[in-house]
Amino acid sequence: MRHDAPIVVHRPSSTGGRRVTAHGQILGLANSDADVIEFLRRAGVAAPEEVLDDEAWVEWRGARAHGWGHDTR
Repeated sequence: MRHDAPIVVHRPSSTGGRRVTAHGQILGLANSDADVIEFLRRAGVAAPEEVLDDEAWVEWRGARAHGWGHDTR
């Protein structure tokens, strides 16, 4: 697990969704990979769909990567 990736998808919140940050700045609350991709696109990441599984770019915290439902652990 990396701790220096510029993008972090945080643990699921109790109300649903996962906060997404880039360099410590909040990009939004994602409820799907599509949301993360859109946040990254808006932040200027080229080909954001290609970085979701790249540990140099994205760190998934507190639950499995791409986990959005109740089975995120």
